Amino acid sequence: MDGSMMLPEYDHEFAETRKALERVPEDKFDFQPHEKSFTLGRLASHLAEVPGWMGPTLQMDLLDLDEMGYEPFVASSRDELLAAFDKSVAEAREILADTSADTMMETWSMKWGGEITMSMPKAAVVRSFIFSHNVHHRAQLGVYLRLLDVPVPGHYGPTADEKM
Repeated sequence: MDGSMMLPEYDHEFAETRKALERVPEDKFDFQPHEKSFTLGRLASHLAEVPGWMGPTLQMDLLDLDEMGYEPFVASSRDELLAAFDKSVAEAREILADTSADTMMETWSMKWGGEITMSMPKAAVVRSFIFSHNVHHRAQLGVYLRLLDVPVPGHYGPTADEKM
C-alpha cells in the first residue's frame, strides 16, 4: 500500500480535527480541567503539531528524541493555531501522497533516553502515531469543549449539540 491509499482517511480525520480546532475559545487557552492535564491552548497546539510528524516518519528511519531538541508549539491565538494546523496538514498530505509502498513497509524506530522505544513499519506508525494519536487528542479536546459549554462537533455521528 502506498501513501496515496491513506489519503481518504487522512483527509477525513484532519478535516474533522479542524472543525474542533475552529471552536477553541481564544479566551480560554489557559483552561486546564485537571492539574495533570494540558491547558486547552497546549492541547489544541499539540493537535496542530501531529500532522508534522509525517515527514520524520516517512523520510527518516530513526527518530532520536534526545538529539531532536523538540520544543512544543504553543499558539497564542486561534488564528495562529489554525494557520499552523493548515500548513502542517498540507505539508504532511504531500509527503504521504508521494510515499511509495516500499517506503511504507520500511521499519521506523524511535529512540528516547538512549533506548529504542518503538520499531514498526512506517505504515503502522502513520496509522497509530499520527492518525490514531490525532483522534485520541481530538477526543480529549471534545471533553474540554464540553466542559466549557462550547458545542462539540460530530465527527462520526451526531453529538448532543449537532444532530447532523
